[in-house]
Amino acid sequence: MGKIVFSFCLSVFVQASSFAQPDFTKQYFNAKTLFREGKYNLAMESFKPLIPYDQRNQFSEYASFYFALSAYNLGYKSLAKSSLTQIETLYPKWEKMDEVKFWIGKINLEDKDYFQGLKVLSSIQNDNLQQVIESEKKKNIGEIKDAETLLMMLEEYPKDKVVARTLATILSKQLERVEDRDFLDSLIKEYDFQRRDFIPEAPKTYYKDTYAVSVLLPFMVNTLDPSPTIKRNQSVLDLYEGMKLAVDTLRKQGIKISLRSYDTERNVEKIKTLLNTDELRSTDLMIGPFFQEESKPIFDFSLANKINVFNPLNNNSDLIGISPYAFLYQPSTELLGRKSGEFLADYTTNKNCMIFYGTSRRDSVLAANFIQSGTERGLQIVASERISREASGSILTTLAKPTEYDEFRYPKEFTLKKDSLGSIFVATDDPLIYAKVISSIETRGDHIIVLGSESWLVQATVALDKFHNLPVVLSAPNFAALEKPATKAFVKKYIKSHGRAPSNYAGIGYELMLFLGNQLKKHGVYFQEGMVREGIIPGYLTEGYNYQNGNSNERVPFIKFEEGSMKIIEVR
Repeated sequence: MGKIVFSFCLSVFVQASSFAQPDFTKQYFNAKTLFREGKYNLAMESFKPLIPYDQRNQFSEYASFYFALSAYNLGYKSLAKSSLTQIETLYPKWEKMDEVKFWIGKINLEDKDYFQGLKVLSSIQNDNLQQVIESEKKKNIGEIKDAETLLMMLEEYPKDKVVARTLATILSKQLERVEDRDFLDSLIKEYDFQRRDFIPEAPKTYYKDTYAVSVLLPFMVNTLDPSPTIKRNQSVLDLYEGMKLAVDTLRKQGIKISLRSYDTERNVEKIKTLLNTDELRSTDLMIGPFFQEESKPIFDFSLANKINVFNPLNNNSDLIGISPYAFLYQPSTELLGRKSGEFLADYTTNKNCMIFYGTSRRDSVLAANFIQSGTERGLQIVASERISREASGSILTTLAKPTEYDEFRYPKEFTLKKDSLGSIFVATDDPLIYAKVISSIETRGDHIIVLGSESWLVQATVALDKFHNLPVVLSAPNFAALEKPATKAFVKKYIKSHGRAPSNYAGIGYELMLFLGNQLKKHGVYFQEGMVREGIIPGYLTEGYNYQNGNSNERVPFIKFEEGSMKIIEVR
């Protein structure tokens, strides 16, 4: 009897022990149901007892994970992050570790700990998570407005296209500086972005029988007198006369241009009044202005009304920004500097170079771009001096201070030793500066090449024979060789119409209008894409144009006196 009682008690104890064991599977799926139903408070309480390690509990890692997600959904991000981090520590080889990392990275990004977030997310190997990772990065990194922060992120994660795109988006909204525009271009190319996502593009082109071209220049009609004497704004009048002559030439070629002139009076308020007319809103192309301070309202009008505009004389790329409708007929200052550096580095055998530049921003930009491109090609910049007009006399001291004389008291050696330099780049059109450089080279009598600008010839501060006798080279985008048949025909036609030889401004106006008239004929109102496709476009009087890489002309000839006249020695 005693044995039977003992056996019965033992059986009851075993059954009771069996019922007392927790059903981990049932608890886990109950908790998971609460999680799916969005009852995150109850889910947290249900997952909590399943978290501690137990040999019989196969759901410890999962319970910890969903406990963390429940906390996240309730707004307890710190608790969620610490729970996920604990999973990383306790179960580093868990099969769902990439999902743990995703949530840690996601929380870091949301807490604006961007660098740590990217670090965690970049360590995830699971390809199935990449799409959701990109989505999280776009949402959070897309909120960053500081370009410097994004630049540092891109330096640390150079393959991250989300960071690159966000940086490009910010740059596209603040492109006052040329450096920012250049950097945006480099990002677009490196990451294969669509240019139109960041920079507006012109509409599809269309063709017309007659194109309306509006010229906005300071004609100053109210101040002009009818006498044949040279006017104060003769350069403006000459520029326009050249355009009118070109319109006649185009008409004979079957290209119809309706040329309209508007007097800006060198007054910004007057320009704003002109731009408020329906006639200008319906024009196909604008040319102008003459002075830089008149540019902003005209270029703003161009962008707002989707009308192409060409500035005929200015080199300042800041004027055109990233507008797809705004162009410089001349090369930009930055490009002139770069091309000059490339040319001189390749042209000279002695690579030692000195630079003199004036106090204007243009001169500084010109010099900086020259230094960058020249040094990349092997030039050695031994000195770069910023010279004010008042201090221009120091150039003579630097270049032509004698230390030895010959028997006739002519200098034969200088503080700057003879032939120690190969070249001098003069990054200014200030006559006080470049005239002293040329005078110093003449005194020295050695073989230093001086590189300057075609405007030196127009200003006529230095006698022409000096250009003939000295090794002076000039960048000359507007150079028209007198021996060319087209140049001869233009000069003859101009003299016949005006009774005098054309000025340089008349030549620029004629060439500009021929170029634009032909572009309208070939490619229609929005001819920019056609210009890019053409590549290098031959000029009529000049050596031509290249708008493949931007909205300023990139074709730059270099000229020097040879055999009694200016000759092109190279075109870049």
